[in-house]
Amino acid sequence: MAISRTVHRHLDVDGVQVFYRESLPDRDDAPVLLLLHGFPSASHQFRRLIDALGDRYRLIAPDYPGFGHTQTPGDFAYSFDRLADVMEGFVQRLGLARFVMYVFDFGAPIGFRLAERHPEWIAGLVVQNGNAYSEGLSQGARDFIALRPETPGSDKSIRDLLTPSGTRAQYETGVADPGLLAPDGWTLDQHFLDLPGRKEAQVALAFDYHTNVQRYDSWQAWLRRHTPPTLIAWGTGDPFFLEQGARAYLRDVPDAELHLFDTGHFALETHLPQIAPLIAGFLDRVWT
Repeated sequence: MAISRTVHRHLDVDGVQVFYRESLPDRDDAPVLLLLHGFPSASHQFRRLIDALGDRYRLIAPDYPGFGHTQTPGDFAYSFDRLADVMEGFVQRLGLARFVMYVFDFGAPIGFRLAERHPEWIAGLVVQNGNAYSEGLSQGARDFIALRPETPGSDKSIRDLLTPSGTRAQYETGVADPGLLAPDGWTLDQHFLDLPGRKEAQVALAFDYHTNVQRYDSWQAWLRRHTPPTLIAWGTGDPFFLEQGARAYLRDVPDAELHLFDTGHFALETHLPQIAPLIAGFLDRVWT
């Protein structure tokens, strides 16, 4: 039975100590998959996927500034542009010239910024509940994105999501069989959220999220222009990003492969046995 060998390291990117996990496949020319995590999680959300596929493929999963084990200077200004800057520097420091990019939740706005800056890097896309279309936003997501610092009660609305009950709900909402969810995910997420300065970082990113919606047209144009090979795996019970957002990709990438699953936001937590083989087959097809 093949089990992935995984290393855990930090890499300095302009003063940010970026933590990342990387599998070590036996092949030097193994396909590369960059895993971009979501909110409020970190690279640990990909541990089981790395174990499942890391013996055959080079899987790399970093933590963003303000997340997981990454260490960020106290004066770091949190925005999606800055997170993309750090991830761009991370890719360059690792010497990655070409990879398939897995975009989930926050990973989509960060990943599409990278794609716009460096289309030559992108060998393909795996989109898992990573929204880039207005019709993919639930009413709850729209209300959240509309929050502004000057709006009374907006800070509290965001911080209510950063509590143990709020974090757990992001895993459980829309899941048909909660028994498939390991509690370790939301427990570890909450540990990181409770570290000094982390909630302030998340509030800043929440207030900045509207800049992502403003760039949807640009990202859709990028998809039409480059038509990357695309695999879409989507949990249809996601309370933030609706099934319509998954189907919308087919307008701009008509040959995309779409798979819908009866689960919530963190689809890998419940449907890894179904999604991992899809990713493996996709990597084998697009890499050469």
